[in-house]
Amino acid sequence: MSESSKSEAFYKKLQEQLYDTSSWPTEYLYKFIIKSDSFKKNIIENIFDNMGAVIQTTESKNGNYISVSINVEMKDPETVIKKYKEVAEKVEGVISL
Repeated sequence: MSESSKSEAFYKKLQEQLYDTSSWPTEYLYKFIIKSDSFKKNIIENIFDNMGAVIQTTESKNGNYISVSINVEMKDPETVIKKYKEVAEKVEGVISL
Protein backbone atom coordinates (compact mmCIF):
# COMPACT_ATOMS: atom_id res chain seq x y z
CA MET A 1 0.00 0.00 0.00
CA SER A 2 1.47 3.36 -1.00
CA GLU A 3 2.08 6.14 1.52
CA SER A 4 -0.67 8.34 0.03
CA SER A 5 -3.28 5.56 0.18
CA LYS A 6 -2.29 4.84 3.80
CA SER A 7 -2.75 8.48 4.61
CA GLU A 8 -6.10 8.65 2.80
CA ALA A 9 -7.29 5.59 4.74
CA PHE A 10 -6.16 7.26 7.97
CA TYR A 11 -8.07 10.46 7.15
CA LYS A 12 -11.20 8.54 6.15
CA LYS A 13 -11.15 6.67 9.47
CA LEU A 14 -10.54 9.93 11.36
CA GLN A 15 -13.49 11.54 9.57
CA GLU A 16 -15.78 8.67 10.59
CA GLN A 17 -14.57 8.86 14.21
CA LEU A 18 -15.12 12.62 14.33
CA TYR A 19 -18.68 12.24 13.07
CA ASP A 20 -19.32 9.48 15.62
CA THR A 21 -17.89 11.30 18.64
CA SER A 22 -18.83 14.96 18.20
CA SER A 23 -21.75 17.15 17.21
CA TRP A 24 -20.80 19.80 14.70
CA PRO A 25 -19.78 22.60 14.70
CA THR A 26 -17.49 22.00 17.68
CA GLU A 27 -14.30 23.15 19.34
CA TYR A 28 -11.39 21.06 18.04
CA LEU A 29 -7.88 20.79 19.48
CA TYR A 30 -5.02 20.35 17.04
CA LYS A 31 -1.59 19.38 18.36
CA PHE A 32 1.57 19.55 16.29
CA ILE A 33 5.23 18.93 17.11
CA ILE A 34 7.98 20.58 15.07
CA LYS A 35 11.72 21.00 15.42
CA SER A 36 12.45 24.37 17.00
CA ASP A 37 12.04 26.66 14.03
CA SER A 38 10.19 29.96 14.29
CA PHE A 39 9.54 29.95 10.52
CA LYS A 40 7.67 26.61 10.72
CA LYS A 41 5.79 27.80 13.82
CA ASN A 42 4.72 30.94 11.95
CA ILE A 43 3.49 28.89 8.98
CA ILE A 44 1.26 26.83 11.29
CA GLU A 45 -0.03 29.95 13.03
CA ASN A 46 -0.79 31.59 9.67
CA ILE A 47 -2.79 28.55 8.52
CA PHE A 48 -5.16 29.13 11.44
CA ASP A 49 -5.10 32.95 11.23
CA ASN A 50 -8.45 34.80 11.18
CA MET A 51 -10.34 31.77 12.49
CA GLY A 52 -10.60 32.82 16.14
CA ALA A 53 -8.08 30.15 17.09
CA VAL A 54 -6.39 30.08 20.48
CA ILE A 55 -2.78 29.06 19.84
CA GLN A 56 -0.34 27.98 22.55
CA THR A 57 3.26 26.99 21.98
CA THR A 58 5.57 25.17 24.37
CA GLU A 59 9.27 24.55 23.89
CA SER A 60 10.71 21.18 24.90
CA LYS A 61 12.98 21.03 27.94
CA ASN A 62 16.13 21.04 25.79
CA GLY A 63 14.73 23.54 23.30
CA ASN A 64 14.93 21.12 20.36
CA TYR A 65 11.18 20.93 19.66
CA ILE A 66 8.09 23.12 19.83
CA SER A 67 4.61 21.86 20.63
CA VAL A 68 1.85 23.90 18.98
CA SER A 69 -1.68 23.49 20.37
CA ILE A 70 -4.53 25.13 18.51
CA ASN A 71 -8.08 25.27 19.84
CA VAL A 72 -10.55 26.44 17.22
CA GLU A 73 -14.21 26.01 16.32
CA MET A 74 -14.55 23.85 13.22
CA LYS A 75 -17.75 23.37 11.21
CA ASP A 76 -17.34 19.70 10.25
CA PRO A 77 -14.84 16.79 10.08
CA GLU A 78 -13.98 17.58 6.45
CA THR A 79 -12.74 21.02 7.49
CA VAL A 80 -10.69 19.49 10.32
CA ILE A 81 -8.99 17.11 7.90
CA LYS A 82 -8.43 19.85 5.32
CA LYS A 83 -6.40 21.80 7.92
CA TYR A 84 -4.35 18.70 8.87
CA LYS A 85 -3.51 18.18 5.19
CA GLU A 86 -2.63 21.84 4.69
CA VAL A 87 -0.22 21.79 7.64
CA ALA A 88 1.36 18.51 6.45
CA GLU A 89 1.79 19.95 2.95
CA LYS A 90 3.32 23.28 4.05
CA VAL A 91 5.42 22.28 7.09
CA GLU A 92 8.14 19.71 6.43
CA GLY A 93 8.70 17.21 9.24
CA VAL A 94 5.61 18.18 11.25
CA ILE A 95 4.16 15.53 13.57
CA SER A 96 0.38 15.69 14.00
CA LEU A 97 -1.05 14.28 17.21
